[in-house]
Amino acid sequence: MFKAVLINKDEAGYRAALAELDEGALPAGDVSIKVAYSTLNYKDGLAITGKGPVVRSFPMVPGIDLAGTVEESTHPAFAVGDAVVLNGWGVGETHWGGLAQKARLRGDWLVPLPAAFSARQAMAIGTAGYTAMLCVMALEQHGVRPGDGEVLVTGANGGVGSVAVAVLARLGYRVVAATGRPQEADYLKALGAAEIIERSTLNAPGKPLARERWAGAVDTVGSHTLANVCASMRYRGTVAACGLAQGMDFPATVAPFILRGVTLAGVDSVMAPYALRMEAWQRLARDLDPAVLEMMVEEIALGEVIDTAARLMAGQVRGRVVVDVNR
Repeated sequence: MFKAVLINKDEAGYRAALAELDEGALPAGDVSIKVAYSTLNYKDGLAITGKGPVVRSFPMVPGIDLAGTVEESTHPAFAVGDAVVLNGWGVGETHWGGLAQKARLRGDWLVPLPAAFSARQAMAIGTAGYTAMLCVMALEQHGVRPGDGEVLVTGANGGVGSVAVAVLARLGYRVVAATGRPQEADYLKALGAAEIIERSTLNAPGKPLARERWAGAVDTVGSHTLANVCASMRYRGTVAACGLAQGMDFPATVAPFILRGVTLAGVDSVMAPYALRMEAWQRLARDLDPAVLEMMVEEIALGEVIDTAARLMAGQVRGRVVVDVNR
């Protein structure tokens, strides 16, 4: 038997609860894992609260991340005792996820736990931090360099935003953080932000083209915010877009793209190929200060996940939430 957060949807409605499950109920997979830590991402918050159509089958154990130790394996790349990390691949949506003490998964979804990180640190990074690193890599791949000008990070108090601010600042970029929580300015400056701006300057309908300001941007918000970010990019600037906290819509025009040569680079962390995942984790080991990472972390027990998910969706959580699934 093992403990897990379990989501059900039936005649009684949609509900999440802490449950005790038999290991025989675990889904099919070629690697069984004793989970040490998981984490709580925005997508997990949507799944647990039912505020978004994330879960595709029921009952479902949520949690798109986990770090733990292999207990059984028929996969050639992993042996009993190996430390591993999982991010994405539909886990917590179509396949039971990491907010549990046990998991059974496909080995192709796993990567070895980087030697630079403990399981707890890997989950302090989680999909949010891993996605932030993919965004930074996308900016670099499109030629954005520290000397080119300011880089904007929207949704900066969230998990992706916090890690993006920290990594970009360490790499030498002048980072401007957009947030709806100005009371968190000291936190963002401690991560490396040079300037804080109110999200209200970006989240309402704007002009097709605005004054050029940003050499690059990491957007976690979507909707009008993303449209306004694109409209205010400098010539040949790049936006790495990875989120939809404001909405899935994109009420923009083609003007920034055909008049300023702006690049809108979509960043997906769920299905990223193995080589890209490994590169992102290696870069995190090099470019993310562990001391700064610890500043972002709130640690909770498995039994606190459901209440914390509600706080997350209410915009009351900053940085990263690490879940110790064994307490």
